[in-house]
Amino acid sequence: MTIDEYAAWAASVAKVDAHPSNERLAYLGLGLAGESGEAADHIKKLLRDEWLDRAGLVDELGDVIYYWACLCAATGQQPSEILDRSAAKIKRRLSEAAGR
Repeated sequence: MTIDEYAAWAASVAKVDAHPSNERLAYLGLGLAGESGEAADHIKKLLRDEWLDRAGLVDELGDVIYYWACLCAATGQQPSEILDRSAAKIKRRLSEAAGR
């Protein structure tokens, strides 16, 4: 499954349509933030306990991707295009930093 196929599937599960309400967007955004926080909590516990629950972290990363993919669909964006733009922006920043 490609990232774009996953996003289409996730959007169908989450019932994201072409013009989601503000409440639906807020729900998806809060879901992304919440799941990101749970992933961060695994990292915090690594620092505190010096042990990482890798399986738990991976599960949370999957949840982060689910909400991210739903938000991509809600904004009418293909995830692969967002990833391409992100990579180009990071490469540009790295090039600018190397030139200083």
